[in-house]
Amino acid sequence: MKFTKPGIDALTCPPGKRDVMFTDSEVKGFAIRVNATGSKTFLFNYRFAGKPRRLIFGQYGELTLAQARKLAEAARGKVLTGGDPAGDKKAAAHAFQQQAIEEAKQAAVNALTFQVLTERWASNALRDSSESHSTEAPRRLRFNFADMLDRPAHALTVAEVQNRLDEVAEKHPTTARRLQAYGRAMYGWAVKRQLVEENPFTNVVIEGREVSRDRVLTDAELGAVWRAACQMPYAFGPFFRLLVLTLQRRSEVAGMRWDEITPDLTTWTIPASRTKNGKEHIVHLSEPARQVLASLHRQTDSKTGAVSPFVFTNTGRTPISGFSDGKERLEALMEQERASNAPGGPKKAGKKPSGLPASGWRLHDLRRTGVTTMARLGIGPHVADKVLNHTEGAISGVAAVYQRHEFLKERAAALDAWAGHVLSVASATGIEPTAGNVVLLRR
Repeated sequence: MKFTKPGIDALTCPPGKRDVMFTDSEVKGFAIRVNATGSKTFLFNYRFAGKPRRLIFGQYGELTLAQARKLAEAARGKVLTGGDPAGDKKAAAHAFQQQAIEEAKQAAVNALTFQVLTERWASNALRDSSESHSTEAPRRLRFNFADMLDRPAHALTVAEVQNRLDEVAEKHPTTARRLQAYGRAMYGWAVKRQLVEENPFTNVVIEGREVSRDRVLTDAELGAVWRAACQMPYAFGPFFRLLVLTLQRRSEVAGMRWDEITPDLTTWTIPASRTKNGKEHIVHLSEPARQVLASLHRQTDSKTGAVSPFVFTNTGRTPISGFSDGKERLEALMEQERASNAPGGPKKAGKKPSGLPASGWRLHDLRRTGVTTMARLGIGPHVADKVLNHTEGAISGVAAVYQRHEFLKERAAALDAWAGHVLSVASATGIEPTAGNVVLLRR
């Protein structure tokens, strides 16, 4: 029969059959299948390589008769030239499916930006690391690669990483080495999990060798730091003073929480999650340190009004940050004091000359200054190491394995002596302390 619209509309499937096939007399192979439910499907039957083949066009209603006939004529033309239209359709569908899969994979790869990778690395690979490391490593990578955060992680090249680390190394070679180590570890973790294929940090080169710092502030410089810190308001003023008095790491003091401090303000216990070596650390608080803490008011969350758990905070929700700006303000006050006491400058009664630290000093140098001064005061190096929470120091090797005494009383006396020295050099110059001329403050 020649297919016409009225004829197709009248086609039905005989009772008792699942479907029936009707063929068109005009285009050889053009057919329509009518099933028991009443649906009608256009198709094209032919032979290829001696085997019967069938090409499905679509359902009547979705396709008009004219459209289906045109498709059948095109398929018939391909068959006459030796083609396999059903095979071509299957191959095209497979290619489309594969392309969709590849595009989905690529979208997933591109979704893993440098920013997302640092977050996943921190929450997975670093979850058992100390709080300071798990926070500091991703933060430094994000800060120094800020313009690449939205780039797909796999797209970073060795040349780009090398150029960035070279820029950092010009002024901060140690920071560049730390960044290389952090980046290499992060991408190494990602490569093992097949998140990326290459590690762009592996073959970068940081020129020169790492030199251990040996900067120790003089007594005059230490006194100038203390006097400037006393002029600064909350939060950096008291923060700098406690940094000096406790000799703990910057991140540890900045993250100090009220529930880590005993009610009488005599002891501060830094939990293992916040220490560099992952061990709980007890810090004696000298009388000057207690006075600093006693002068502080509990801060509140600026949004919710809830009392903040942090001793030093600007938001009530997170510890203080912006240490570079804080240190610049500290040094500006020190410079003002130096200028006011310079020959020919304004004179103020009772003002002591100050020694402005030479350029290049860092907050971390206060720890070295403290332990060096303790040696001058006759305090044993094993006690000083315990004050700084060093895992390796005067007691090492087999002795470090078996020696578990914490020297808490000795550490308390050492920090009291150090506090006395700080106050002494802050009010006078030219003092060379000995164990005998430092007055230990009462606990």
